[in-house]
Amino acid sequence: MIPLGRIIKNLLLVAAATVSLAAVSTHAGAATAEDLNKDAAQALEKLYQSNPAAEAVGKRAKAILVFPNIVKAGLIFGGAYGEGVLTKNKKFSGYYNSVTASWGWQAGAESYSYVVFLMSDKAVKYLDKSKGWEIGVGPNVVVVNEGVAKNLSSSTLKDDAYAFIFDQQGLMATLSIEGTKISPIKR
Repeated sequence: MIPLGRIIKNLLLVAAATVSLAAVSTHAGAATAEDLNKDAAQALEKLYQSNPAAEAVGKRAKAILVFPNIVKAGLIFGGAYGEGVLTKNKKFSGYYNSVTASWGWQAGAESYSYVVFLMSDKAVKYLDKSKGWEIGVGPNVVVVNEGVAKNLSSSTLKDDAYAFIFDQQGLMATLSIEGTKISPIKR
């Protein structure tokens, strides 16, 4: 049997993490369409400058989903939130949020950016028609790290989507987009 004091302590920790994340997500949700467009363009340019493989993938993508600022916080239970822009043919075509929930051994807070390159018409169609896309369900997403990026070429791009995570800042030991749901929003 778990001691009552430990249960209360864990509930307080969860409440603190939830309040912190809610405060951060409320601030992140205040961005205008113009702000999101500008931030997304800057984030994509930053990714391209730091990772030439990403730029090569971007040139072949049918659409690009850019989340310029995801904020993640957790203490046993955690979450992440951010808003982004979908571009098709270099034009802004929609706005989305990215929400992640997690639990386990974690503590801290961080921010990061990520870009998902949608490589097939099937992946773009799925995003357009779904009320929300949960990473891991639907089109296959390959999370690209430095080792994978070195081996990417036009002949190896076979998956529906490639995600690049970059510009991490903060104090959390792990980073993942598993369990993330991407949903359309109005701006």
